[in-house]
Amino acid sequence: MFVTVFALIIINKAGGLIYNRTFHEGGLNKISTNDYLVLAGTFHGVHAITARLNPLHPPTNRTSTTSSTAAAAAGAGGAPGTHLTRPDPPSGLEVLETENFRMQCVTTLTGIKFLLFTDTTQANVDLAIRRVYDMYSDYVMKNPFYQLEMPVRCDMFDRKLASYIREINNR
Repeated sequence: MFVTVFALIIINKAGGLIYNRTFHEGGLNKISTNDYLVLAGTFHGVHAITARLNPLHPPTNRTSTTSSTAAAAAGAGGAPGTHLTRPDPPSGLEVLETENFRMQCVTTLTGIKFLLFTDTTQANVDLAIRRVYDMYSDYVMKNPFYQLEMPVRCDMFDRKLASYIREINNR
């Protein structure tokens, strides 16, 4: 199956664009640097809103208690016979698919968002985006000259990323 990775965007936890790169010239339309900045900020806001839309699920297997007992259980970490469960962390927007491309987002525990744009025939980009994150960890975060939340300027990361995406695009 022919799969094309079009672009990668990395957004910091404040919604600022810290990295963008286009890999396939015949893929997505070119946009200006200002448009990339607007895209990063807009996506950050939409991601935050969709994360708050996470539905709440009622607790299961909970014994019947009075409101005062329930309040005491909540304050004391749980009374005998009650099981307080922590809901899954909200994830926000993870996939956006159009007729022309698919955008997959992975958010790290530190709030960094990796947006990978591929063609729509890509069945699963999780492995590719996790590998990009591994390269980011190895070549950017371990770089003693890199300042957190600032634009990524690391030649080794650029070279390794370009090589990996070229390998994917040539399969």
